[in-house]
Amino acid sequence: MKFTTTALHDVLLIKPQLYHDERGFFFELYHDQKYKEIGLEQRFVQDNYSRSRQGTLRGLHYQIRQPQGKLVQVIVGKIFDVAVDLRRSSPTFGKWVGVILSGENHHQLWIPPGFAHGFYVLSEWAEVLYKVTAYYAPEWDRTLRWDDPSLGIAWPIRNGESPLLSAKDAAGKTLAEAEVYEEE
Repeated sequence: MKFTTTALHDVLLIKPQLYHDERGFFFELYHDQKYKEIGLEQRFVQDNYSRSRQGTLRGLHYQIRQPQGKLVQVIVGKIFDVAVDLRRSSPTFGKWVGVILSGENHHQLWIPPGFAHGFYVLSEWAEVLYKVTAYYAPEWDRTLRWDDPSLGIAWPIRNGESPLLSAKDAAGKTLAEAEVYEEE
């Protein structure tokens, strides 16, 4: 596996080694020891799986208490995956990074606790699998507005169309209004 730091130092792009032959391919989706060797000693407690159609935007989600670290990978299709730093004491507070994850490139994105996460579906359908480090806690679930101008996320929205949003995501708060992670 190759681990690469993104523009947000704590968010990592992970490229697994693929083994191809005439039957198809094989790769390790997760290898605890390899993650520990680079300092990711997270305990994953839940796997989540979503299927979304083209033009869907999910996020930007986070839990203000019981924050979740997420290891995100696309099984089928292609997404633009985004992490936003919500740790007020961080030098990259309010900054974002976006990467393409797909069933073709097999890349993963590690998003540590303290970040909001969202994605936009670029392909006809996308199936996203992600491991999390804390259980879902609906009472602490928060949504950051996907189109907050102060964030300036360059979503690759299809033909300038409005993305498909849940009611929860459409009602997200701007960074100025949102609860963020304070230094303890």
